[in-house]
Amino acid sequence: MRLAALAIFAVALPAVAHHSHGNYKTETIDLVGKVQKTLWVNPHSFIFLDVTDKSGKVTTWGLETNGPVTLTRFGITKEYIGNGDTIKVRCHPLRDGGNACLLGWIQARDGTIKDWDGAKTIPVDDGFFDIR
Repeated sequence: MRLAALAIFAVALPAVAHHSHGNYKTETIDLVGKVQKTLWVNPHSFIFLDVTDKSGKVTTWGLETNGPVTLTRFGITKEYIGNGDTIKVRCHPLRDGGNACLLGWIQARDGTIKDWDGAKTIPVDDGFFDIR
């Protein structure tokens, strides 16, 4: 019996650790940039966003989100954003200060705002997104 419990724990622990969001901050940041590339892969999809600062320097951010099946359930398809699109993003940055985020919301080229994290919330109307 102990061996079975240990085996279950050994299998479950990597799954729990894999889905931990502990490496991201709880607060959010806002980014505006051009989509460089999207990767619709399992278990997590990614968007690479080129963000230009006030001095003109471009920094590429890696934006982590759910896998394709989960995104489709949220009403998000590959066609929602495309390479070269300018989008607005609110996300949870890495704790270590790296150029990566866990996605919260995206406002796409068509003006719609979608929650890519699955919380089914809308962002606070603080002037960042063009809420219509």
